[in-house]
Amino acid sequence: MLPVGLLIVVNTVSLYRQALNAVNIAYDRTLLASAKSIGEELDVVGYDELSELRVTVPYAALEAFEADNQSRIFYRVSSLKGEMVSGFGELPFWRGRIPTRSAYAALVDFYDDSFRGEAVRVAVLLQPVVSAQGRAMAVIQVAETLELRQTLARKILFDTLWRQALLVAVIALVAVVVVQRATRPVRRLSAELQARPEGDLTPIAAPDAPRELLPLVDATNQVMARLQHLLDHQKRFVRDASHQLRTPLAVLKTQVQSALRGDMEPREALVEINQTVARATLLANQMLALAKVEQLRQQADLQAIDLAQVVRSVALDVSPLIAEKDIDFEIQTVAAPVRAHEWMLGELTRNLLHNAIKHSPTGGTLAVRIVRDARHVALTISDSGPGITGELSDRLFQPFSAGNVRHGSGLGLAICREITQALDGSISLDNRQDHGHIAGLDATVRLPLVQNMG
Repeated sequence: MLPVGLLIVVNTVSLYRQALNAVNIAYDRTLLASAKSIGEELDVVGYDELSELRVTVPYAALEAFEADNQSRIFYRVSSLKGEMVSGFGELPFWRGRIPTRSAYAALVDFYDDSFRGEAVRVAVLLQPVVSAQGRAMAVIQVAETLELRQTLARKILFDTLWRQALLVAVIALVAVVVVQRATRPVRRLSAELQARPEGDLTPIAAPDAPRELLPLVDATNQVMARLQHLLDHQKRFVRDASHQLRTPLAVLKTQVQSALRGDMEPREALVEINQTVARATLLANQMLALAKVEQLRQQADLQAIDLAQVVRSVALDVSPLIAEKDIDFEIQTVAAPVRAHEWMLGELTRNLLHNAIKHSPTGGTLAVRIVRDARHVALTISDSGPGITGELSDRLFQPFSAGNVRHGSGLGLAICREITQALDGSISLDNRQDHGHIAGLDATVRLPLVQNMG
């Protein structure tokens, strides 16, 4: 309505000025007709500077040119020098100039002036006068008061205003009706959302929503789906944490009570308590890592990171564990930029290396290779352990599904799977065969390669 209102204001001013200009032209023509009527009554004796103008114009002769009783007409007939011939001597003599371009076929000029304390509109006509006895030029001035013009101008203004006001009212009514009808589905959808119980993140069903609103509904449903996924993950995390931490805490309490009763030697009790605390610490750290993966999944600030540098850094960190078991370690890498968080790549590599070291026998072999093609990079960690059975391979990526519950929490491979899925990659575990026997396990991670970094 604001631009419509501004347009109507501009239009109203323009219409009023145009109408007023047309009124002035019409009444100016009336003044010119009055001046010409007076010119027809002129007579002259003598020629040019020696001429003498004569005229007899009764005021009643001008009443025919008065539009109504509101305005009054005054006239003055003078010579070019300003000498009064007839009319109202108080009317100031014209000192102007005839326009070079005029819309009238006469020597005429129009101007505004004041007469007897009233504003008047004056028409000036230079009228040649010729007779058998002489020749001269007369200056005929006809002045009209502005009451009628002002009255008509106000009438035009008021007529224009109420018509424009009616137009604004119609536009406003149509706009209100259209907006109300167009936003009815939106208001109904808003009411439904406000009436929803707390925690209800089911998709919005808006079959009658305007076509322009459907992208917003779809985007809202996507956001709500992500929120629902995040809430489900948090609920699952709290449930799993409470369940998994309850067991080591209960075991720890039992061991402490047994030590206090003297059921075992203090050193033996401390060893078992230390093992229980270590497993509980590992479990807590891995559950926090699993939660952090989900948190980073919601963020979009992934950066191009060289996987080879991260793998070499993690391999250096775990080198004491490799040396402790006297493992023959080999690493082959190539530059492999992937879009990820550095922590995610480090956690992925660390979990896979820990599993490989744990399952490799003392004096065994461990190889890390990075290869790439045009679109993907593959990280393969090959241990020399016993491999996995087909039944175990189906559930190793599930949380808390460790192959040996006494030496793991069952979260390492679950963390690896969550990280690879968050990075649009994949992970697989395959037994490596050697002459029909299992020679070890290959853990392979495939991730998309950053194309513009070569």
